[in-house]
Amino acid sequence: MQLFKPVSSEPVSGVPDMFHLRNCFDPQQVFDLTQLVVDRSPFRHMQTPRGYTMAAAITNCGVVGWVSDRRGYRYEPIDPETGTAWPEMPPLLFSLAQMAAQRCGFDDFAPDACLINRYAPGKGMSAHQDRDENDFTQPIVSLSLGLPARFFVQGSDGKGRSTPIDLASGDVVVWGGASRLFYHGVRPLKPGIDPVTGSCRINLTFRKAG
Repeated sequence: MQLFKPVSSEPVSGVPDMFHLRNCFDPQQVFDLTQLVVDRSPFRHMQTPRGYTMAAAITNCGVVGWVSDRRGYRYEPIDPETGTAWPEMPPLLFSLAQMAAQRCGFDDFAPDACLINRYAPGKGMSAHQDRDENDFTQPIVSLSLGLPARFFVQGSDGKGRSTPIDLASGDVVVWGGASRLFYHGVRPLKPGIDPVTGSCRINLTFRKAG
């Protein structure tokens, strides 16, 4: 069994080495696998190093998980809330992320971490870089579940005009190479009801952290 639908990858106009794959997985199947992770390591709102509460509720699966607190941003093998190892990354999710990356030309991607964000209506994420990983030659693979969202990219300095990408449930964005350290974010979520996730959006971001 595999989750990935063999769809074509669309290069994002004006953003090198970034691709949009539309409707390339079944949201219900991915949601059910995600729930297995959440049952063991529930969603929580972490604190930024400056003491602010993050807008998205998060959890992780994989060998390591991304965490944030007063000590900074980093990857850790232990869930600080449960005191145990993060849940294993479901093999079907690993394969889905790997196949999406391969479809975009990143043949050697083998993620060891998956950050899972849950957004409520009115919440988003400001422009930032994914730079806590050790190897920037590896891409980022981002899956969208639930309510539609507007993802945006702002280049390597986080300034100037942004490129919007409208994402639906079942979509994937893959970026690496020249765009690996580009600033990106998510506009505040509009209210709505999704048949799978209800009144929220869930985003799974696969990385090679180690």
